[in-house]
Amino acid sequence: MKQRTSKDHNSQMIEGAILEDGKSLSNWDVFTHIQGGQRNGANGDVANDHYRRYLEDIELVQSLGVNAYRFSISWARVLPRGRFGEVNPTGIMFYNKIIDNLLLKGIEPFVTINHNDFPQELEDRYGSWLSPLMQEDFVHFAETCFKNFGDRVKYWITINEPNLFLSHATAAKLYHEHFQPKHGGFIGIVACAFMYEPLTDNEFDKEAASRALAFDLAWIFDPLVFGDYPPEMRRYQGNELPRFSAEERKFIKGSIDFIGINHYSTFYAKDCIHSSCILEGNDHIMGFSYITGERNGVPIGEPTGMDGLYIVPRGMEKIIDYLKKRYHNKPIFVLENGYAQQRQGIAVQDLLHDVKRIEFHKAYLSSLATAIRNGADVRGYFIWTLMDDFEWLNGYSIAFGLYYVDRPTLRRIPKLSAKWYTDFLTNSTITGPTSLQDRVVIIKVLRTHKKEWQQGRTGTTLPVSDSPEGDKFPILTTDLRRETHHLPPPPNGDRVSPTRKNPRIFQICK
Repeated sequence: MKQRTSKDHNSQMIEGAILEDGKSLSNWDVFTHIQGGQRNGANGDVANDHYRRYLEDIELVQSLGVNAYRFSISWARVLPRGRFGEVNPTGIMFYNKIIDNLLLKGIEPFVTINHNDFPQELEDRYGSWLSPLMQEDFVHFAETCFKNFGDRVKYWITINEPNLFLSHATAAKLYHEHFQPKHGGFIGIVACAFMYEPLTDNEFDKEAASRALAFDLAWIFDPLVFGDYPPEMRRYQGNELPRFSAEERKFIKGSIDFIGINHYSTFYAKDCIHSSCILEGNDHIMGFSYITGERNGVPIGEPTGMDGLYIVPRGMEKIIDYLKKRYHNKPIFVLENGYAQQRQGIAVQDLLHDVKRIEFHKAYLSSLATAIRNGADVRGYFIWTLMDDFEWLNGYSIAFGLYYVDRPTLRRIPKLSAKWYTDFLTNSTITGPTSLQDRVVIIKVLRTHKKEWQQGRTGTTLPVSDSPEGDKFPILTTDLRRETHHLPPPPNGDRVSPTRKNPRIFQICK
């Protein structure tokens, strides 16, 4: 498995063309048109018009010098009616063209099967993920993707920031048994991964920070690696926590080939078991820990353009170290890491001169380099994101991109950060918080592993990569797919979304 430098994107956030060439309405297409459901009435009807401009966008990816690109596949474009209708050949053709053009330019596609959006018909039929029937639809969608794209796509992410263990495991089992032996690829999952530090040096607060990590991150990965929820959760949740049957535990255990994380920030955790916690309606409790971004009125780091996100570079090293130790140094991909920039009321020239974003990535990459030096098996790093886009509930008010998108014309304009990142990858930028030594480590990590990766499930040894450029760069990438950092609500207009229940934390993870 080779290491990559990359970029990210999500289909709902950039494609547009919501009813063209056989695509059906997705849940998010419907939700964004519900009165009062979306900030400033923003929607993804046009988004960045990537559906028509994908070749231009792939040129942008190549110009950065990255060797991988992460994007998601629109379920409603490939299977407009889920398993109740036929495969849309035009949708298949669209993603084939993206994949083929990426590979033609030496860019490895990283594909997320589901990034929050799905055909609205599945919501109308049985409430989508609230019904066990949705698992059958998801596996049908995953199999359709494996069959049509698996001969060229070697890196699969089942679900972005999920709690859908059985759906993931069913798709992973299908891939491991029927597609991995002939395609030689890998499959994993990605979780939103905040780091938590104790609010004080008090032992109870230290325990609270540990609990917060277990309730937030190990809650996802423990079942998929070890077959059960974390013992920290079992201890405090007791019978309230669902129990897997023996068959289910065997089924989900070991169902990921790699760990994928989206890391944006770090918070403090205060104990609420042995200490009193005076809470307000919006305060976030996790693992009986009070989560906050401030201590004595002082933020944990410099604020960004998004409420509740702070710049805390040390959190990158710490979260990687936590995963390394807990999961026996299983391969890790940092699949999202980016700086939130407020767009509203900011002059275009100031948005283009995004020095803060450059400083952010320098500092976080330096922290990542430290984790790698300490032995973490990090295989790739993806910047969130290639270009400004539709950011879920935030609409177009928040910008994460290396490219500015002029909304009236949809013209892509490189920001200062795009030029810096290109220089970084071509070894011509050495100054700043990311030292030469750090960059050497990162570029080495972002390059191809020459070792082979032993696949325990199949017993076969798969080569990491046969890319002719394998020795050149690691996996530093951008996300085309625009997967992200905010856990969106189930967009049906009736239910209160988790995003709105906990705006300080959950709106950060798309």
